[in-house]
Amino acid sequence: MAGIANTIYQTFFRRNATFVATVFASAFAFEIAFDVTTNKIWDSLNRGRQWKDIRHKYIQKPEEEDEE
Repeated sequence: MAGIANTIYQTFFRRNATFVATVFASAFAFEIAFDVTTNKIWDSLNRGRQWKDIRHKYIQKPEEEDEE
């Protein structure tokens, strides 16, 4: 266990610049994962009630004009 902790420390936490870069990259990855997950949950709970689900009922394709 100490070997793993030492490797993590040497890789990510030893230098301040590397630590800050790790924090920012982790926060960015977490934000994307959180947004994707919450959007999927929202879409599954509200299926059939959102505009993207009922749009076809209200939007009509434009009729083609007769060529003369």
